[in-house]
Amino acid sequence: MSEIARALWYTAPQTIEIREEKLSKSSGNRVYLKTHASAISRGTEAIVFRGDVPVSERERMIAPFQEGTFPFPVKYGYANVSEVIETKDDLKAGQRVFSLFPHQSNFLLSADALYLIPSDLPSTRATLAANMETALNIMWDAAILPCSNVAVVGAGTVGSLVGYLCARIAGAHVTMIDVNPKRQDIADEFSCTFSLPEVAPENQDVVVHCSASESGLNTAIRIAGREARIVEASWYGSRPSGLVLGGSFHSQRLSLISSQVGQVAPIMRPRWTHRRRMEAAISLLKDDVLDTLLALPIEFEKAPKDLKDVLSGKKDTLCQPIVYS
Repeated sequence: MSEIARALWYTAPQTIEIREEKLSKSSGNRVYLKTHASAISRGTEAIVFRGDVPVSERERMIAPFQEGTFPFPVKYGYANVSEVIETKDDLKAGQRVFSLFPHQSNFLLSADALYLIPSDLPSTRATLAANMETALNIMWDAAILPCSNVAVVGAGTVGSLVGYLCARIAGAHVTMIDVNPKRQDIADEFSCTFSLPEVAPENQDVVVHCSASESGLNTAIRIAGREARIVEASWYGSRPSGLVLGGSFHSQRLSLISSQVGQVAPIMRPRWTHRRRMEAAISLLKDDVLDTLLALPIEFEKAPKDLKDVLSGKKDTLCQPIVYS
């Protein structure tokens, strides 16, 4: 067991560093793990990268194993795939597990915070587990029925996963809407229709908004059909979002609801735990087509430099994996 770990820290606006830290010896129920891959949750981590976490949300924004406090310095992240190095209870050396741990080379974590990864699921794709869990929760909040017309506004990682899941509902017709025409390729791979916002089809039964933009949310309102449900799945950080509620919002009797992964969706909450939901999300990642969402991995040691273009939006990246030597 190496007593020294290397971890990614956001230390100032648009500044990333790798810091070393000393690990205490394994004890109790903690498992020693070596990271294979982690992934950037681009939307949320871009807000952290800029220092835009609102004061009012700093408590709620704390990641499960975060260190430091907002705005800086903070060790943040929640998509880690690692290998068990020392057999502990039911976990055997060599098994791979997913955890909501930040970007770090090796670490100790309680066994009850680990989720087994199937042997046929590649490590880089397994980093999508947290995003798939979010998409699954959105689906539950949206309560989409067979044969529905569904629009997903914003084809980022979470929006694309929502589109992927919706397209597998019997008879559903799913339109993925984005300002970036390159998202057409993802829509095609996921058996969805693609549209730019200005020509998006109207009269939708359910609209899921994932673009974290004012214009995207107003597009969602504009294309919703009478008495349709609009699910707001974006998080804006400290940015305001103006709603156009004048036009047909009231006459159409639209419903606007929020979806957030911190709690299991109300429709499933009496029976489902967070663990059961995450295990279900991991089981949904076995389809090879989901590799469409993954950018070419970057090396952990180069991450402080290479991630800046990803988090600032200079690169057209969806899910950015990080690999560890």
